Amino acid sequence: MSHKKLQHFYIAEEQSIYLLSHKDAEKLKQWVELCERQLTELGYHHVELLGKGAYGFVFNALDDNSQPVVFKFSRITLPQHVQDRLIEESEIQQELSHPNIPAVHDFHRIKRQCILQMSRAPGVDLEKYSHQVGPLPPELVVKIALAIADILLYLRDSKQHLKGKPIVHGDIKPSNIVYDETTGMVTLIDWGSAVHAQLDTNGQSTANNVMDLMSSDLQHTNARLGDVYFIGPEQISGGLSTPRFDEQGLAATLYALASGQSCRYGFNVITPNSLGLPKMLANVLSGMLSDDDSLRQKAGDYFFNHLSLLKNTVLADTPTVEPLEPLIPVWLRKEQGAIDTVVYGSRKSFLRESSDNDELNTIDDVQLEKYYKNYLVGMGDTEKAFVAAVSRLGDFPVVGGLAIRWEKDGVYIDSNLSLFEESLRHSFQSAVNNMVHLAQGIFRIGMFKSCLFDARNTIHIYRDSAEERFFAPDEMIISFEVSAITEVDDVSRLHSYFEDGKDPDEYLYLPDELMAVLAKLNLIHHTGCIIFEVLPTHLKIHSYLMLLDHQKQQEFTNCLADILKLLPKIDGIGISGFMKLPYKDTRFFEHISTLPDKFYRKNPKIG
Repeated sequence: MSHKKLQHFYIAEEQSIYLLSHKDAEKLKQWVELCERQLTELGYHHVELLGKGAYGFVFNALDDNSQPVVFKFSRITLPQHVQDRLIEESEIQQELSHPNIPAVHDFHRIKRQCILQMSRAPGVDLEKYSHQVGPLPPELVVKIALAIADILLYLRDSKQHLKGKPIVHGDIKPSNIVYDETTGMVTLIDWGSAVHAQLDTNGQSTANNVMDLMSSDLQHTNARLGDVYFIGPEQISGGLSTPRFDEQGLAATLYALASGQSCRYGFNVITPNSLGLPKMLANVLSGMLSDDDSLRQKAGDYFFNHLSLLKNTVLADTPTVEPLEPLIPVWLRKEQGAIDTVVYGSRKSFLRESSDNDELNTIDDVQLEKYYKNYLVGMGDTEKAFVAAVSRLGDFPVVGGLAIRWEKDGVYIDSNLSLFEESLRHSFQSAVNNMVHLAQGIFRIGMFKSCLFDARNTIHIYRDSAEERFFAPDEMIISFEVSAITEVDDVSRLHSYFEDGKDPDEYLYLPDELMAVLAKLNLIHHTGCIIFEVLPTHLKIHSYLMLLDHQKQQEFTNCLADILKLLPKIDGIGISGFMKLPYKDTRFFEHISTLPDKFYRKNPKIG
């Protein structure tokens, strides 16, 4: 690879391009085009951006022999010691020789930019696959469990590795497992958190000679944090690295895939025993996800010591897909082109138990800052799972809103969710049902609201400095849809912008004149949301609006125009959102502690 040709690479920040400022969006586009052009000039073809994470970007391409290869770039905006992790990732991955682990081809450092080149795993990552199909069939969950167990046994075998120590992957999660539907092959990717284990599965030091023991630091962990949605308590609390970490990642991953969730935290309500899994696997996962550390270890040992039982479990020849009963309605609408759904959630503070004493508050980690610290800190496990379940809805092409109210007698849910892709209906309805079940498992009084909008409709307005005012261009409009048929205004059924009072979590206070226009807009029968996000030199107006009263179209248009005219009166930095649901068609659900047990049929070959 030519150092000269690749010397200008730099890594842009990750965010939906439709939420970036014009300048940053252009920078990102130019950077992607630069990468694609440079790799093409080096003889690679079909180059495309494959994915992004907290630490880097990944490009996919075909080489001269049309073999798929992957280029992983570190983010150049990160501190050098963090970028150097890619070197360590390369070194560890080069040690490994297993058919289900991608092989490293080359490593390059061009100025400050690190680039790792490796073979590409065939198929699709299981996070994407899970979004396509919903909860994975038990038959596939068992197959994945056995495949990853085989890789972990290889990683634990210290005789197989150069340093004579077990290797810990450290970040096992659905998006790091690639599944090829045509061949059934399962591959474990992304070794950026991998380290040589400090302890073995028995808790004994892996130092294998006196000098090694004297030089090893058993006061400080060498572990990477991994994804906090999937790693276990020992890894989160900074324990010494051990293969037990990967046991926990595997248990969390199998649980998430079997339940159609994006994290491990829902296991107290949506239990492993409720997912229709073979009883042996369900019980093992229940133990491995337990709060009791000794039970976690016993369950992990049982899993690896009884893999033959799992291999010999009689399973159906065709995947078992359970029919879904919708708990709240989902409306299917005709596709209108690509949608970049963004979830905006407010009123989260009541879900927090504390905000100062969380064990993760003192950890300095890029991934933690990005995905967790300002988001879930201080919440209990079920509350974390609930917020993650709402976020998962944003991975679908959907617009609408949710208002969830917890009272002593149960949970009241108002909703309006419109999905734009029929093939995803089963998966989306499952994600919605999970959210409802998790809400039922939360016992506190309070309100949570969430708006789902298309980032492609976001309006961007700029100013040169925070001392200046925002002015909307004359030709700018806030767009809205008009419903297929007019609906008569019925005040008693409206779910108002204002009926729940001010949101304590929203910290941008809009001027009275603008609030008066929003109050006027509120009286017109419509559904949707409008959110004002003010940055020092950048104002974003996110919205999804549908007019239901066709006779008020001009009045509705005038209100939206008045909002734009009043933007110069906005002071301060922050975000404030307003949501309106079309009806008061409230659904009520009783509180639950757990879902009832449901196991795989003992003899699936019969009936």
